[in-house]
Amino acid sequence: MTERVRRAGVLLPISALPSAQGIGCFSDEAYRFVDMLAEGGQRVWQILPLCPTSLGDSPYQSPCSFGGNPYFISLQALAIEGLLDWSDLDDGHTGNIDYGYIYRSRYPLLQKAYGRFCERAKTEAYGAFLAENCLWVEDMALFMAIKEQLGGAPLWEFPAELREREPSALAKKRQELSFEIGFWRFLQFKFFEQWRALRAYANSRGISIMGDIPIYVSADSADVWTAPRLFELDSGGAPLTVAGCPPDGFSPRGQLWGNPVYDWSEHRKDGFAWWKSRISHAFSMYDIVRIDHFRGFEAYYSIPASASDATDGYWRRALGEELFTEVKKSSAQGEIIAEDLGYMTEGVKALLSHCGFSGMKILQFGFDGGDMDFSSDHLPCNYSERSVAYTGTHDNPTLIQWLDGLSEKSEAMLRRYLLDNTTSRKDLADKLIALAMQSPSELCVIPMQDYLGIGKEGRMNTPASASGNWSWRMRSDDISEENAKRLRSFAEISGRLSDQ
Repeated sequence: MTERVRRAGVLLPISALPSAQGIGCFSDEAYRFVDMLAEGGQRVWQILPLCPTSLGDSPYQSPCSFGGNPYFISLQALAIEGLLDWSDLDDGHTGNIDYGYIYRSRYPLLQKAYGRFCERAKTEAYGAFLAENCLWVEDMALFMAIKEQLGGAPLWEFPAELREREPSALAKKRQELSFEIGFWRFLQFKFFEQWRALRAYANSRGISIMGDIPIYVSADSADVWTAPRLFELDSGGAPLTVAGCPPDGFSPRGQLWGNPVYDWSEHRKDGFAWWKSRISHAFSMYDIVRIDHFRGFEAYYSIPASASDATDGYWRRALGEELFTEVKKSSAQGEIIAEDLGYMTEGVKALLSHCGFSGMKILQFGFDGGDMDFSSDHLPCNYSERSVAYTGTHDNPTLIQWLDGLSEKSEAMLRRYLLDNTTSRKDLADKLIALAMQSPSELCVIPMQDYLGIGKEGRMNTPASASGNWSWRMRSDDISEENAKRLRSFAEISGRLSDQ
């Protein structure tokens, strides 16, 4: 019998790392953060999707689910290569992310770097990258170049001959936009070169990277452009139906995500090749893969694209069991975590059991409203070993923010569970971290904001809110020996130290 290893990890998106580049990236601060995790006895660094972002800045709405975000490319590393001048680097923007500023300032610098790159002989590594990623990088580069030429027009507003990928029209664009296409190839080459170096460093220090696959892709993406048959689209390439969540206590009108839903019958025809390729690609980038909205692989909420909210949606069956059976037969192998939050039907539970994936448990959910329910799956005493425990995720308030917003009844319920009637709310947050860490779950992941004791200003995302998200960042002095000792202390008392 294999001995079970208890692990501890930290949730922090790349974008939330400190840097002088206006956004977290693969710079020295990323390596310092890895060092702090290692010194803190951690085994896992969970991040959010690394794909490029678009309008709204969400990593769950990307123009290419296979690609990497150019904002994460370290300008520092480009300067070391001589592709930028050192004077290009430090803009002094170390606070929260201003995405408008990043968009205006970053691409001119990356274009400068590409210009210098073009003056050099292409390396063997560059050719190998293009060959290795030919199934997606060429289409992404062409899609982004066309989109830029059209002033950012969405896919369904492309001229018909381009939207429908007529060979002669695409050949003409490849010739006309060769420099722009080359620029996007270069961005992906540098992104993956730098990311693989950072991941290798993390692995060398005993840290596994947990990445994230969003279940859906953007309607305005190279993914939809290259495989429209896999999605429910109208004759003009726009979604007929879109994904979301039904109304609940948190969202009275539901959530309207806007992503096109899958035509699962088309995916079945070729043995789910697109999904197998996507999962295989994820395992080439990460050590552990978290699959977002696992609920949607059993049944998904489908909303008419013309709807103004999610109230007119309805549930439809998906083909998750068939899909993951095929995935297990493929080379797309590795540790998978299922984001199985929300209303868990018997069908979802059966699918999770069939797949053998670990699910997620959110401590906050165990104490939100109502009377004490000692049977709740989200109370730490009920966590199974085959699960991942969290105080909260990127979609939850920080622990301090959550405690500040608790009703008297909920706080009384929480204190009853903890047998604690005196501790201040700030110290209560530490008790809750310890509670999650001491749970039976094999892996426990704590958002960095909770370790830092940050309130509402540290919230990463508020679901169903279109603005004010994805912008929080750590400060440089948060990466410290003191915080490494703090991480280590929690890991030690729960038997999760990497060297235990």
